[in-house]
Amino acid sequence: MSSSSNTRCGSALAKTILAASLGLPAAASASMGNLGTSYGLFPEDLATAQALSMFNSQVSATYYNPAALVKDERGELTQAILHAEQELRAERADADSDVMSDDPSQSVLIGMKTNVGSLLQSGHPIHLGFVAGVEKYGKEMLAFGSESSETGQYMRYGREPLFLSLGAGTRIWRGISAGAASRITLDAAASLNATSTLGGETEQEELTVEAEPNIRSIVGLTLNWEDTFCPDNGCFLSGFESALSFRNSSASSTSVQSNIIVKQTIPDPGLSLGVSTIDSYQPEIYAFGTQYKGDGWRAGFTVEQRNWSGLEDELESDTIKDQQDASGSTPLTAEFQDTVVPRIGGEMDLFGHFSLLGGLAYEESPLESTRTPKLNYIDNDRIIAGLGLSGTYKRTRFFRYPVRFDIGYQYQQLQERDFTIEDGNGNTQPVTADGDIHVVSGSITLKF
Repeated sequence: MSSSSNTRCGSALAKTILAASLGLPAAASASMGNLGTSYGLFPEDLATAQALSMFNSQVSATYYNPAALVKDERGELTQAILHAEQELRAERADADSDVMSDDPSQSVLIGMKTNVGSLLQSGHPIHLGFVAGVEKYGKEMLAFGSESSETGQYMRYGREPLFLSLGAGTRIWRGISAGAASRITLDAAASLNATSTLGGETEQEELTVEAEPNIRSIVGLTLNWEDTFCPDNGCFLSGFESALSFRNSSASSTSVQSNIIVKQTIPDPGLSLGVSTIDSYQPEIYAFGTQYKGDGWRAGFTVEQRNWSGLEDELESDTIKDQQDASGSTPLTAEFQDTVVPRIGGEMDLFGHFSLLGGLAYEESPLESTRTPKLNYIDNDRIIAGLGLSGTYKRTRFFRYPVRFDIGYQYQQLQERDFTIEDGNGNTQPVTADGDIHVVSGSITLKF
């Protein structure tokens, strides 16, 4: 997309760049996380604290384990709404209130899967699925912010830009299915040339914006022990199912290159400014899970290995979250550790048409540093508990299959942790951070 003499866009971007270059304050909101890893995509994922997500038959399997797309032969169309209320606190001696952030997160998600095996002469079933999520109930597709902070900022909470995942799964042998998918983010680049006054009035603007997809891989494998080893008579392995998955690291990124001439202040060739930043970082995730399915119930656990140490390299190229001192000689690196996340969950049928879901998880903070000047990142260990209800309505007059309704609730308790906050003048103060997060999600699913 190109624009010449676009006063509104050019002026807004010029003001932002001038604010950065002249040291003026600019509000922003940052998040090193995404819906799938922070909360869960659909109500079933929230309710089980993602413990059973690798075995769910819904289209969210596209993200968690695309091999599970084969668990239901029917097509599916799901729409969900998610609302997260957060109160993130950092107690400081010189502050009247310790609430650092209480902005809600609100997303609309849509997912669909279908069997495209009829495209092949062999007719072998291949189940294709996709999931898309948009922030602020569909009003913000790509909005995110990035900033340094003198008062502290929570690392993994904030606005969530466009969430998009596309994949497919198929059976490869008896009881064994495999799948592959992509987590798609956008790398945006903008170039601005303009002449401006100190008041931000611009002329002769030239603005160019380009965006290209960044595609990162997801793979999954599911094993039904009974179907593989004793398909005819059953055995002690009956009811057991295991899964493996790998989700590659991903992030959204934005870079801006500008050349600004300020009348009577900065003559031609002007002020050149380059900004590059990332957001919504997801580490490499290796996951293993097992579930047992009995008569009207199932229970299982999942263990995830999250390689957050890769974020250190990503931040080195982030000019907003620059981690060097004023001379550029001494790195002030935020240190991250790889973490292991255990999850346990279950589901029980109630009254034939309903099922009750629940789950627990514990996430250790990947942020090892308790002092990160300029960034002043805050992150806590989290205890996560979920509860949900799923129901089917079978007496439909117009639909061939029953309609499914889901509602899920998740509570996250951020454990107390001490940090040291440092402002631009080198002044420090201790803070004690904790918080509470409440997430509610509802969905409706149509089968076809």
